[in-house]
Amino acid sequence: MTQIHGIILAAGKGTRMNSSKPKVLQILSDKTLLGHVLTQAQKLCSKVHVVYGFGGDQVRQTINDDSINWVEQVQQLGTGHAVQQAMPSINDDSISLVLYGDVPLIEQSTLNDLITQAQHSGVALLSVVLDNPTGYGRIIRQNNQVQAIVEQKDASDTQLEICEVNTGIMAVDSGLLKTYLNGLDSNNAQGELYLTDIIAMAVDDGKTIASVITDNEFEVAGVNDKVQLAELERTFQQNQATQFMQQGLMLKDPARFDCRGSLSFGQDCEIDVNVVIEGEVTLGDNTTIAPNCVIKNTVIGSNVSILPNSVIEDAVIGNGASIGPFARIRPESNIGENAKVGNFVEVKKSTIGKGSKVSHLSYVGDTTMGDDVNIGAGVITCNYDGANKHQTTIEDGVFVGSDTQLIAPVTIGKNATIGAGSTITKDVPDAQLSLSRSRQTTLKNWQRPVKQ
Repeated sequence: MTQIHGIILAAGKGTRMNSSKPKVLQILSDKTLLGHVLTQAQKLCSKVHVVYGFGGDQVRQTINDDSINWVEQVQQLGTGHAVQQAMPSINDDSISLVLYGDVPLIEQSTLNDLITQAQHSGVALLSVVLDNPTGYGRIIRQNNQVQAIVEQKDASDTQLEICEVNTGIMAVDSGLLKTYLNGLDSNNAQGELYLTDIIAMAVDDGKTIASVITDNEFEVAGVNDKVQLAELERTFQQNQATQFMQQGLMLKDPARFDCRGSLSFGQDCEIDVNVVIEGEVTLGDNTTIAPNCVIKNTVIGSNVSILPNSVIEDAVIGNGASIGPFARIRPESNIGENAKVGNFVEVKKSTIGKGSKVSHLSYVGDTTMGDDVNIGAGVITCNYDGANKHQTTIEDGVFVGSDTQLIAPVTIGKNATIGAGSTITKDVPDAQLSLSRSRQTTLKNWQRPVKQ
């Protein structure tokens, strides 16, 4: 089986980004541009070579993948020169797939077609037909056969009218590629070694140039500035939304939905507007997510209601639970079956048992809560003493009255009741009422001051 070597060109600075980060490290859907290209390349290639230049240390540290052969291009002398840097690590009897670190939406199926064509012909390029081809190298054909690629600055007026353009992505027999690269010269408007010049060389050598023409211009669109980055972000999100809806997810408005990770879901799930999915998120059946929620790295069960403006991260939400509105579930929290976490409630590193309710304006941190517990409004588990975190245990059936502070470490026994307004510093026995309050006093004959 023929080996496939991926060569990703990622040496450019990306001046128009106006950023301290190299262009290939700009983020699209919570992943670097280079990361998107690597994902596709590593599915198809036995070895991936990344040609880096500007901000090279930053690029390597960010990607942090030891399987990659990192090749430095010290001077940026053109695309042909960049590919030359990788060739010493590539065997002649393989196919070299040339990709670009700032073209993030390339599809695996397209690359697979390109590789297949190259295995038959030796040279295959990917092109696209654009309504406005300005700035791109034109594909020159004769009798429908590719003859050459002419860059914009070197093209004649007649050639500039051609709308089929080069994407830069190609697959070439590695032995042929080495030969043609050695024959490149910089006699052009840019004074650079153009990779595209190998096409004319191959034609002169009697080779038939195979081509794959994509009808999706966004698949081969590069990113040069933040405007183009935003355009591709929206395209990426719209494509995902379409796939999700085809798989059965109900999106109230697919134009106002972002998945910046992976999302799996059961039947009859519904997501309203302005919801952001990050990391790995799983939904059961019949689960609804209301507007303006952010869900990250979370497993959500079936028949769950996530109400508006809630933020959930690194948590597990049990079947039938209700979260929000304006709730925050922080990492390492587990919300049990049919439990309720209400408005302006924050839960951190805690377990809330089956059927328990924390309905209003409360903070539950470092807590193990049993089943059928009722937590009143404004209750706080005081888990931090200024140096260390401590655990609160609330056993089954407990009722905690409003505006209570539970000073950890403390255990509230089964079916205990805590009177409203209490500060609890000691363990509470089972099935007893505990409270701590100062005595209420009424002063007779007291008169309210009057403004002089």
